[in-house]
Amino acid sequence: MSFYRDVQSAVVRALAAETINSAGGCDFEPKVQAAKQKGEIVGKEAAFLVDCMVFSRLHKNLAAHHWRALVAKYSTHAGRKHAAIGELVKQFQSPAPERFRHCAIVTWAMPRLAGVEGKRSTSVLPAGWYDMDNWSDEPRPIKTQERWRRDIRKSLEGMVDQALVEVQHMLDDEGLLVSAVA
Repeated sequence: MSFYRDVQSAVVRALAAETINSAGGCDFEPKVQAAKQKGEIVGKEAAFLVDCMVFSRLHKNLAAHHWRALVAKYSTHAGRKHAAIGELVKQFQSPAPERFRHCAIVTWAMPRLAGVEGKRSTSVLPAGWYDMDNWSDEPRPIKTQERWRRDIRKSLEGMVDQALVEVQHMLDDEGLLVSAVA
C-alpha cells in the first residue's frame, strides 16, 4: 500500500495522476492488468493506482468549490486548471471589478516563480500579468488594488485550507497518511 507523507503531497500526486493517465500510453488500466498477471500489484503500479483512486474519491466527495480551489492551485493538467480558474472567477464575490478578480485569481493559481521567465515552465504567465496596473481599465489607488488582491488571495487560500482539512479526514479514514500508520 502507498502512503502519503502529508495531505498536500497526496493532493499533488492525485492531481498529477490525471496528467500521467491522460498522456499517451500511460493509462493505469493496462498497467494494473499486466501487474495482476504477475501476481500482486506492487511498486509504481500500486502507488499509481492509489493516486488514481484518491483523485476519484476527492473529485466525487469534495464540495465543488473546494475541488476547484485544489485543481486551480495544484493541478498540472492545463485544461482542468484553466477550467477551475474560470469557475472560480464566475463564482467569486468581491468588490473588485471582474477583470481585476480574474487576474488576481489567475496569478494566485499561477504565481510568478523566482528566476523563471516562462522558459522552463508552462505554468508561468508573461510578466505583464503580474502587474496590477494591467488588471483594470480604470485607475485605482494602489492601496485599494492591494487590498482587493490580498482579500481575494486570502479567501482562496482559506478555501484551499478547508479543502485540505476535508482531504485529511478522507485520507485518515483510509489509512493513507504516514502519520496514521505511526
